[in-house]
Formats: sequence, C-alpha cells, structure tokens
Amino acid sequence: MSQESAAAEATGMAPAPAQPHHVLLVSSPFQSHVNPLLRLGRRLAAKGLRVTFTTALRDGIRLFDNGDGDGVRVGRGVLRVERLRGGGMWEPDDPRLRVPGDMARHVEAVGPAALEELIRREAEAGRPVTCVVVNAFVSWAQRVAGGMGLPCAILWIQSCAVLSVYYHYVYSLAAFPSGDEADSSGAVTIPGLPELAIDELRPLLVYSSGHEMWRQMLVGDLGSMTEKAPWVFVNTFDELEHEAIAGLCKHIPLIPVGPLVEPDDGSVDGDVYDGCTAWLDAQPRRSVVFVAFGSLVDIGYDEVVEIAEGLASTGRPFLWVLRDGNRVLLPQDALDAVVAACGGDLGKVVPWCAQGRVLAHGAVGCFVTHCGWNSTAEALAAGVPMVACPRWSDQRINTRFLVDVYRVGVRAPTPLTREALRLSVEEVTVGPEAEAMAARAAILGEKARAAVGDGGSSDRGVQAFVDRITSGGAEP
Repeated sequence: MSQESAAAEATGMAPAPAQPHHVLLVSSPFQSHVNPLLRLGRRLAAKGLRVTFTTALRDGIRLFDNGDGDGVRVGRGVLRVERLRGGGMWEPDDPRLRVPGDMARHVEAVGPAALEELIRREAEAGRPVTCVVVNAFVSWAQRVAGGMGLPCAILWIQSCAVLSVYYHYVYSLAAFPSGDEADSSGAVTIPGLPELAIDELRPLLVYSSGHEMWRQMLVGDLGSMTEKAPWVFVNTFDELEHEAIAGLCKHIPLIPVGPLVEPDDGSVDGDVYDGCTAWLDAQPRRSVVFVAFGSLVDIGYDEVVEIAEGLASTGRPFLWVLRDGNRVLLPQDALDAVVAACGGDLGKVVPWCAQGRVLAHGAVGCFVTHCGWNSTAEALAAGVPMVACPRWSDQRINTRFLVDVYRVGVRAPTPLTREALRLSVEEVTVGPEAEAMAARAAILGEKARAAVGDGGSSDRGVQAFVDRITSGGAEP
C-alpha cells in the first residue's frame, strides 16, 4: 500500500485520485506544423494522458476552443492549449511574427526561458510534465527538456521518404551531386526509395539557396533523432511507406503514427465553413473538384484568374479555398470578376475550411493540391485522387510518389493554366485510368483508417509510447 493510501485509510478519507501523466507538446508557429502535432496530442489524450499544447502563437494560427481554460475532454484524457509567453515573447499580433526568419530567431532567443517557466507553472499547479514532444525547428525545446531532466520525443511532420533523403544527405550515406553537378539531370539512389531525379530534390533545404538558418535547424533536428530523442514519430503509416520505414529504421528509432488527420468525432464544427457542409450535401457523389494550396503557398493574380477560368471550364461543381492572404493581393473589383468567372452557383469560394473533413465528404471526387504532406496525408486517408501542383520543399517528392508509386494522381504544371487544369481534372475524373485511380485511392484510404484504428499499425505505436510513459520509462 502506498503512503498516500495508508494515510487516507488511517483518517477514513478516500485517497486523492492519481494525476494522469502529462505530455507537453511544443510546436513551431506554422499552421502546417501545428495541425499534426495537435492531432497527435488528441490521440495521446484519448488514451488517458493529460496533454498540453504550446507555441509562440501568432495571428492566423487556428487552434481549438480551450473551453474554460482547463482544456477539453478527449477520450479518457484532456487536451489544452497554453500560449508560450513571457521572457519578452512578442504578442500574437506583433507584425514581426509575420516574417519567418525574424520569428524563428526571436523564438529561439526567448523561447527557452518561456518554456522553462511554463514547465515550472505546470508543476506548481500539480500537473508536472512527464515528457516533451516537439516538431521541426524547435530544437531549443529539446535542450530545455534535457536540462530539466525530461525525456523528449520528436514528431517529423513530412513523409518518411523525405526524412530519409535528409538523413542520407546530412550523414553522407548516399551520393548526392553537388555544385555544377546539382544542375544536371542526375539522380540519387537511397535504400527503400525509388530513384529520385535532381529536379525532385532541388526544392529541398539541402539545395535551396538563402535558407542557411533553416538548414542548420534541420541538421540539429536530425542529430537529436540519433543522439537525444528516444522516440521519433513520423506522420505516416507502415502500409504506405513500408520500404522507406524499414530502410531508415536501421538508423533512427522510428514510430509511424499517421496519418495524423482531423478526427471524425464531432470535435470539428459540423459546418466546416460558411455553409460548406450543406453545399457539399447538395452535390452528387464524387462530383466536386476541391482546390486548396495550404497555409503557406501564395498565388498571384494571373494564376488565380487561370484557376478560376479552368474550374469554370470543367463544368463540374467545385469548392475553392482562396486564403485571405492571397485575396488581399487582388483589387476588390478584380476579385469580384474572378468569383463571377467561377460560374455562379456552380462553385463555392471560401477563405478557409476544415480540409480533412471536406476531403472525407462523399461528394468530393478530385483534389487539386500543392502536395504538402499534411494535404497529401489527408487526401490519402480520405481515398481521394489528386491533381498535383507542387511548388517547393517536399512537394515534388510527394508528387513523385502519388503519381508514379501509389498511382492515385496526375501531375499538372506550376503555375497552373486554365487548359492544364481542365485536362488534369478530366484525366482524374473521367479519363481512361480514372476508375482504376479511384479504386487505388480507396484502398489506400481503407489502409490508412485501419492503421489508426484500434490495434492498427500506427495505433500500436502510439500505445507503446503511452505504455512506456505511464510505466515511468524514458527509453523505447
């Protein structure tokens, strides 16, 4: 019997309930980083943990209703948001936070003190932190956790294939062309991956010029994966990237936990934005072309017009997410003309929607996407074929897998033209391979749902982590 139980028995009082183990999630303040970490937090909370999410919040980042401040109940646990503050941290509306480089340097400078204070406040409130989980570009949070004696895990938010490319590059485990050779038509061979052309690698940080600060952060993250972090979560699932996972597991303690998509449990508002749900409900099955380019990709006026004309020319209903950040680049009269060109009642243009929920709707038959990994994972989980329009970062590699490996999409040029968009949508929806493409996408969707379901491959990874945390272990 514990000392607490013995004391309670002696006084005739019931012992105080044990506090659940507490996991602190620390994210970089980009929506594409916030979303998967929050979704991992939901899964951890559902298994009985207390989970607190924190970031250097800035305007435009969407989180969730924190209730009365104590968080929301998720399964057997609790998930709450606590903004990283103090120590000179800029307020969310500070315009300097809109400049990624300035934001990253500031958070790295003042974030450690703010995070230490947050961890101390939680302990004083009777909620001591058991473990810290971070994502990319916040390696300073790993140092804080280590200095306070807390085990730390990392969530890699891109595919395992891209992680493998970075790892093999940084540790010189594969022959990557350099200098003038990097501009040639050569290719790179990495275990578990198809041969990758230099053009597919060039947008990555290893080749992009003017990104030295981000490259240094990436190298720090990769070093932590092999030296400091006993758990490396990856937003993927074994059935999707089995060979890539098997190849990289020889170097990194990987735990696939994906796809990390929006829950279908009513926790996201049913009307996902401005009547989207009701509008989708009124459309025929698999008829809607859904267009969205994520939270960071900006498109100019000319391309907006081309997309509008291209969508109208398909003759299909469409839902188009045109972010406010892109809308402000256009004069109001020009925007009005673009919306009119969309075909009136044929389409719907919104500044935001709950993308995963939209993709899961039965009316959506095609997704025109930039192929960021969050969007890719959500579409795969929903079993929706894609028109791939990659821009930068990991998007070209994701496109290669979607088109040539999984065969659930087609490539379109960047920037998009109206004719290319029309032809690509036709190829995915009514072309000779459209039916087979849709069937393959549906099978992948079934495998994705099975992976995160009870006892699935990704669910087992999450459960193993929870079991280790609750047993007091600090090693996988």
